[in-house]
Amino acid sequence: MSAPPRRFLGICHSLGFYAPNLFPVKAGRDYELTPYLKLIERHRERFTICSGVSHPEVDGGHFSEASFLTTAPHPKSSSFKNTISLDQYIVERTAPATRFPFLALATARGTMSWTSGGVPIPSENSPSAVFKKLFVEGTPEEAAEQVHKLDTGRSVLDAVLEQTRRMHKSLDAGDRDKLDQYMTAVRDVEGRLQSAQAWVKRSKPKVDAPIPADNPIEADVTGRGRLLFDLVQLAFSTDSTRVVTISMDAAGPGLHPLPGVKTGHHNLSHHGLDDAKLAELRLIEEAQMHMYGHLLDKLHGATEQGGTLLDRTAVVFGSNLGNASSHDTRNMPIFLAGGGFRHGQHLSFDRTNNYPLANAYVSILQRMGIETDRFGSASATMRGLEPTTDT
Repeated sequence: MSAPPRRFLGICHSLGFYAPNLFPVKAGRDYELTPYLKLIERHRERFTICSGVSHPEVDGGHFSEASFLTTAPHPKSSSFKNTISLDQYIVERTAPATRFPFLALATARGTMSWTSGGVPIPSENSPSAVFKKLFVEGTPEEAAEQVHKLDTGRSVLDAVLEQTRRMHKSLDAGDRDKLDQYMTAVRDVEGRLQSAQAWVKRSKPKVDAPIPADNPIEADVTGRGRLLFDLVQLAFSTDSTRVVTISMDAAGPGLHPLPGVKTGHHNLSHHGLDDAKLAELRLIEEAQMHMYGHLLDKLHGATEQGGTLLDRTAVVFGSNLGNASSHDTRNMPIFLAGGGFRHGQHLSFDRTNNYPLANAYVSILQRMGIETDRFGSASATMRGLEPTTDT
């Protein structure tokens, strides 16, 4: 029997967490639980809480969300060009034999996923539409129409490739390099179209779950998030995909429907240490921690080949902002869970001279069988994040 596949799930909250309620004082395995960590105490041995980490040279306040999984510096600058995100790096190097190479999801807008050319990949925010794409069979006519669209797409790409080949010889070296990069991207799309055409002819997996009803309240990031987390568990369990990103965009209009919340989340994140705002903010952030506990419940509760989905799913959960009140991108709140690592610890790094978070990304890549010691701003694995003895 082949080993179960390894997976990746990246989640970013756009408005951070109030650090005193989250970060433990003591480092190591016998840290004292903080108010937020008490809410997920049942999973203590399944996650690592990291403090004193960030991406070097990634500034720009809310703009830093674009660099959460890429580490590209200075995202607010006029000359900013993003780089490939961790999820897409994994997809390119593992070529998972799944119906969907990846899912890019969001509670509202935003995206965590960027191509090798630094182009954002649009996210999907309708749980019902994602469920139908994953599990609901179309009619024969719809399947035929989809095949036709794929054939048309391949025809267009064939014409584009023929034109670029004719141009190649007339260009100087620099332009030829740029054209080669473009042609590589086109060939990648062509390969995905071929794969998609093959999957159209295969039946979708059956799941014992109803089509979810979309949540119309954009500010209800926790309610919307739970729907997406349930879909992630189903997608992983059926091996429909092995790579997922979720942008938890909490900066939209309206109020979170939690009792006691009378102010917009974005406004509350700029609390300025006002006690009334901090009290309301705590209600939202506690709901987010319960939501994260729900995700770990779902992944840990799903078994496969003597283990659980969580055992072989590397989860990165946190925020691009260490202090949303001041738009500070240092000291990012980061959880690492599952994925074949020894957890149950607080990895505390220098909160003045932060440790590069991207080192954790290298650790994840290596644990997924990708031979590299570099990604973005990293050139080593994360100190203190040790793999388990199982394969």
